[in-house]
Amino acid sequence: MLHFAARREHLERTIRPALARGTWVVSDRFTDSTMAYQGYAQGLGRDAVERLEAVVQGGLRPDLTLILDLPVEAGLEREQQRDRYARMGVEFHAKVRAAFLDIARRDPQRCAVIDATQTVEQVGAAIWSTVQTRLR
Repeated sequence: MLHFAARREHLERTIRPALARGTWVVSDRFTDSTMAYQGYAQGLGRDAVERLEAVVQGGLRPDLTLILDLPVEAGLEREQQRDRYARMGVEFHAKVRAAFLDIARRDPQRCAVIDATQTVEQVGAAIWSTVQTRLR
């Protein structure tokens, strides 16, 4: 509930006004993260997250979601135990990764999976190419 309360405030104070001005909005993590972490990996379920999303966002969804995919062990190594989610272990993060890939599979028009095992330059090029192709 706290994630959605914060999201509602962010939508009303920042995102909706920017969209009303015709400004592009780039966001790091949105409802797909809540779906993956709480809905799938922590067992809340898709239905609960989808209902909260409908109430809080009123149908507003990103036009494009980039999912940077890499093996769980590589992600945890990069994270270096910086936050509480990183400390939740490989099994939890395997559920999160599977969740993001399922979200992408369910909504391929909106989601693009980027192979994040590549170099920073290659990942950046793949992101830019996807943005140019999808958001003309």
